[in-house]
Amino acid sequence: MPRWREWFGGRSTDPRAAAYVAVLCEEPSSDDVDWLAAYATQGDTDHARWELRYARRAVGLLAAQRDALDDQTASLVASELTRAVHRDPQVAANKRSVAEQQFTARLRAYGDALLNRESGESTSARLGRVLLGFAGHRAQASAALLEQAGEVIARYRADANGALRAHFGVAALPEDVAPSALRPGLR
Repeated sequence: MPRWREWFGGRSTDPRAAAYVAVLCEEPSSDDVDWLAAYATQGDTDHARWELRYARRAVGLLAAQRDALDDQTASLVASELTRAVHRDPQVAANKRSVAEQQFTARLRAYGDALLNRESGESTSARLGRVLLGFAGHRAQASAALLEQAGEVIARYRADANGALRAHFGVAALPEDVAPSALRPGLR
């Protein structure tokens, strides 16, 4: 995010992006925190809470990149997310660059997990493996544990996509026209 700060720092706030980022910045549930602390962070609930915060924000930014109707949405969300991190009272001023680096690493890892189809694992398992890995789970994760972690990420993705539609709109296509017919040459 350090480069993003330079690039997006001068842009004005978009109210849709601010509302969307507010959803991404919601605190993880205590059930999720307790679960991750029990299975991955050796009881460290603060670490578990931060990993879940990073996961929700990264998955939300990826949703804006992949699922938004407008290519500009992701840049609006990235800009607002950068501002949110700088306003976050839970991040000490002298630790913001560390938080940005940690978020960037997670964003890259979750993005890679979405793209990597060569591993033979489901998308859910790959995303769950990222969450568990950053949380500190060192052993080979069982299928059940990967499934639980994947379910947490899937819930965050669903929340992000719902918020994306709520704040940026949904595609409105005529019912009697196929999407491919709207743009010649796509068949």
